[in-house]
Amino acid sequence: MAKSNILKIRLVSTADTGYFYVTKKNPKTLTEKMVKRKYDPKIRKHVDFKEAKIK
Repeated sequence: MAKSNILKIRLVSTADTGYFYVTKKNPKTLTEKMVKRKYDPKIRKHVDFKEAKIK
């Protein structure tokens, strides 16, 4: 079997609430850092979430 290229990444809120999502990313097709606009339940708004490493 071939090894998968997909990495798990962590999307951290830019509102500094500490809330994050865990998602997958293919680094061959998405070479830059991922930024998504998602819901942050701690402040009850949609904000940008930026990619960070999973520790």
